[in-house]
Amino acid sequence: MTDELSISPFSKRNGISLTLFGAFSMCISLTIFIGFSGLFALGMMFFALGSVGLILGIAKVYQPAVSFKLTAEGMAFFHRRGQVFIEWGNIQRIDNVRVNQNLQLIELPYVGIKLKQINPILDCISPRLATGLLTEQRPLLMTAATQDEDLQSLEGYLGTEYTPLIVNGDRYRGVLAMFGHRCQTLNEQLGYHLYLSTDSVDRDPKEFVNLLRKFQQQASVSKA
Repeated sequence: MTDELSISPFSKRNGISLTLFGAFSMCISLTIFIGFSGLFALGMMFFALGSVGLILGIAKVYQPAVSFKLTAEGMAFFHRRGQVFIEWGNIQRIDNVRVNQNLQLIELPYVGIKLKQINPILDCISPRLATGLLTEQRPLLMTAATQDEDLQSLEGYLGTEYTPLIVNGDRYRGVLAMFGHRCQTLNEQLGYHLYLSTDSVDRDPKEFVNLLRKFQQQASVSKA
């Protein structure tokens, strides 16, 4: 196994093609609107396709070319809002996220990371990235609510998410405190502190989990 590996996301691919397709469709729609008023419906179809293509394409283009960088020390996660580093020694468990719904195990599109301590993450994550992850992971919070039938834990979280957070003697405020509260709540409900979207990987999620485990195991053997 190599000492360093960069992962490029599937979702990054075809970004330029989608952007060009969207721009071309928008130009066609404008041409139809100006010169062929009788084809309004056709113009609206090209306008709708162009808008969607342009938005998706630009979103893909602005994503980092590398989403993960695996090294002997740990894993760096790159996001359009920033980056965060997770040391292998601070990871207790890595697995695909699953939930029970109607007596069936359903796999969510995330790779879960259970930490030994959340302080190192709160100390290195930027407020901008923490804000972005809080927004993107709202569906996970709703999923966590469905796992708690009396909703008491969710109500307790919503009541404390804006309060300062004290972890292992360190005090956090603002967005970092909110992110820390969210990590703790999701860990209690779903079993993991951090959730990495499978859109940001370049292979099957199970293969990615196995890859992370191999790097972590190699790091443990090297330190032994």
